Amino acid sequence: MNLLAFRKMHGLGNDFVVLDGRADAIAVAPAAVRAIANRRTGVGCDQLVVIEPAVVPAADAFMRIYNADGGEVGACGNATRCVARLLMEERGCDSVAIATAAGILACRRDTGGRVSVDMGPLRYAWEEIPLAHAVDTLHLPIADGPLVDGVAVSVGNPHAVFFVADAEAVPLADCGPRVEINPLFPQRTNVEAVQVLDRATVRMRVWERGSGITQACGTGACAAAAAAHRLGLVDAQVRVILDGGELLIELLTDGHVLMTGPATLAFSGVLDPTLLANGSRR
Repeated sequence: MNLLAFRKMHGLGNDFVVLDGRADAIAVAPAAVRAIANRRTGVGCDQLVVIEPAVVPAADAFMRIYNADGGEVGACGNATRCVARLLMEERGCDSVAIATAAGILACRRDTGGRVSVDMGPLRYAWEEIPLAHAVDTLHLPIADGPLVDGVAVSVGNPHAVFFVADAEAVPLADCGPRVEINPLFPQRTNVEAVQVLDRATVRMRVWERGSGITQACGTGACAAAAAAHRLGLVDAQVRVILDGGELLIELLTDGHVLMTGPATLAFSGVLDPTLLANGSRR
């Protein structure tokens, strides 16, 4: 049997199956991603991540990301911290650069074992998010229950951030999937319900496109802090409280956003070939 080793990792409960395709390249079809991500018959995860050889000299590796529904996406903050941890432990260093479809992300480990990632420049223009047509990205023409007057932000992937009086009370399982597929977002969108607690703290719940409600979303936390800062609701350093824990988000003066949080290895194992029956190794 041609077994394939994997690691199960998570960032604040946002969990991943991580495959290493650097020595032996891995191609995973959407159906295989769905099979692996299935929490009853597979390993179970929000995203599947494949580490590949670096495609540019400035990076130490390339990270390919698939949502649980099998669709490939450009960015995932929590997964970036997890892959960065693996690479830093492998190399015995405290900093690495990871190439993604959204750009090269600089990562550093602090003395407490947390990982910080420069998630790159935030984007607010409608065509950069992207949206289907020109609108004021500070006031999206979307209303679904308590989700109204949202803010659009791109952190290498699209986000619709909505500020609410009580994040816990939002029926996100109902509103989230409808907003995700709103025609204004041709690539669909992640959806955040955010409650501002004070100028340094927000509470956020998230519906991730292609994965549903997750315990945490790193790019979503960045988007929430950025949207709140654009509206003058918070300062440049924000503690984002998610279902799975807390992330520290810092909005830098150069327009980039720095995300800091844990990266945890849960267990390692091997995949049975039947889970990859719809994909292939090449």
